[in-house]
Amino acid sequence: MVSATVVRGTAAVAAAVMSLLAVPAHAAPGQPGAAAVDAQAAALPAPDVDGIWKVLRTARRQGAPGAIARLDDGGTAHWAAVGVADRKSGRAINNADRFRIGSVTKTFSAVVLLQLAEEKRLELDAPVNRYLPGLLPDAGITVRHVLSHRSGLYDYTNEMFARTVPGFEAVRTKVFTYRQLVNRSLSKARTTKPGGAYSYSNTNFVVAGMLIEKLTGHSVGTEYRNRIIEPLKLRDTFYVHPGTKIPGRHTRGYLTPDTAGAALVDATEQTASWAQSAGAVISSTRDLNTFLSALLGGRLTSRAQLAQMQRWVPAGGVQSYGLGLRRRDLSCGVSVYGHTGAVQGYYTYAFASKDGRRSLAALANTSNNGTVLNSMTGTLESAFCGKRTKPQKRAAVVERNEDIEPGIRLPLGPNAS
Repeated sequence: MVSATVVRGTAAVAAAVMSLLAVPAHAAPGQPGAAAVDAQAAALPAPDVDGIWKVLRTARRQGAPGAIARLDDGGTAHWAAVGVADRKSGRAINNADRFRIGSVTKTFSAVVLLQLAEEKRLELDAPVNRYLPGLLPDAGITVRHVLSHRSGLYDYTNEMFARTVPGFEAVRTKVFTYRQLVNRSLSKARTTKPGGAYSYSNTNFVVAGMLIEKLTGHSVGTEYRNRIIEPLKLRDTFYVHPGTKIPGRHTRGYLTPDTAGAALVDATEQTASWAQSAGAVISSTRDLNTFLSALLGGRLTSRAQLAQMQRWVPAGGVQSYGLGLRRRDLSCGVSVYGHTGAVQGYYTYAFASKDGRRSLAALANTSNNGTVLNSMTGTLESAFCGKRTKPQKRAAVVERNEDIEPGIRLPLGPNAS
């Protein structure tokens, strides 16, 4: 049995680095500067870096082979790593490792569509069927409904992964078309009328991928690269679908079976074709922080489109949802903005402050372990509330982790109590 490895560090990062980021042509001039920064964001308490490390240690004890986090705060970067990237070799996990980011991909897809709206190639309140004739049975479903999970389209992953390991093995090497995934959804009754209450569904962002490809004539991977990855110089971010391997140095991902005590399943190599534009991007903690800081800082969309992205609807508990973007309200009254991401073997938190100046990306290299996923929320509390975090009672009910299978209760993992 491998032993846990712990790494902690802090590095000063030259402020000039941020100025080297290429500003895409669609980013509007005159974005808000320091004087216009949201008062709450400007008054964030100092982060509790040791608190982040302790959360990762807890996740390790609860069954994650490894966990990492990176906090970028102005010109300073903090990082922490606990455990292993590979259970066979015992190699220590590191923030240099790449991993599957799951539904954080949805924010990438939303950014591309908002840029297309800025370019007048898309109207958010237009019916999806205007751009994809005949795709959906209800002409009242708009682009905005899709991006805010208010379309009522059933989430096909509910049935696909009703049984965790058999469901995954059935699709691990499959390559789906977007249409095949949408058809799986349309075979089921809709969950709400168009524009109704928030109801998370991966189907929505499969439709988003179809819109991107129809409007641009390019693959979503090409659009991610041209509009986000290359302008921001993201060196660890890839869309390899339908390839199964993660390029370069990466952490392996481990799926927790439904049966308590069963061995973890190495889920690293997979097409992730069941997700595509809803969840198939690969990245790193560094790149995710760069991405969210750029987005919240107004460097990927105009001010008007960023405001559209932040038109919130209730999403249960302390969360709200905009257009491919979550808002989470923390115990100290601070709100953070980003997304969570679950894909077999990996669970990611990626959030930033209102102005993007402070960002936190954290990963546990396991999935379907409800206790670990719940614990990882503590990285946000430590990063953005610091020592002002209110003591949290141990949750009697595991928080709903919608990003992979919203209708399914996750197992509590081998070490849960």
